[in-house]
Amino acid sequence: MNTVAVCDTEPIAIEGLRNLLEHTEGLRVVAAETSLLEGMEAVRELSPSILVVDKALGVHPVTEWLHTLARTASRPTTVVWGATLSEAEALRFLQAGAVGVVRKTSRLESVLACLQKVAEGGTWMEENLFGETESRPRSARSPLTPREAEVMELVERGLKNRDIADLLGIRVGTVKIHLKHIFEKTGIRGRYGLALSGLKEKGLLAGAKMIDTM
Repeated sequence: MNTVAVCDTEPIAIEGLRNLLEHTEGLRVVAAETSLLEGMEAVRELSPSILVVDKALGVHPVTEWLHTLARTASRPTTVVWGATLSEAEALRFLQAGAVGVVRKTSRLESVLACLQKVAEGGTWMEENLFGETESRPRSARSPLTPREAEVMELVERGLKNRDIADLLGIRVGTVKIHLKHIFEKTGIRGRYGLALSGLKEKGLLAGAKMIDTM
């Protein structure tokens, strides 16, 4: 049995999810909270298998919470949902450690499929949430230097230029030069494209277009 904790600003959304899972084998709601503080306490006390958290609690607070959960021994598998979700917000949640991103406006079948998929150890992305990232295969361009590969990995993880410079012990201007070379060599456009490309290569966006058939 996979236990589910819900942290949401809307009691009606909590009850809707609870009612949905009451008739679903293998998933059961064990906690329902309306604030991050109460949600944190529920996670500590109950160690749920899955945590569903509402984006409306704040993009920055939710992102920080995901980073905190990633450092805990018994961290739950986390799904972020929201009435509205932009590509940039979804990307930020994924970089922080979420394995599922879904809109509250999705069909009940999709929400349920999302929870079942992450319960099995998979990932779930809302259909059409991410557009196509324009890029050429990396093998078709000049290979990255070891330092460029390091910079690219850190960009994919969501670090800013200043953070990358501090971590690698180089100047911010040097980071910008490395990025220029990375864009030229990979054919990927911008930091956002690099981050999406990294998620796709890690398999985190694989199957996003198959949501309605799973």
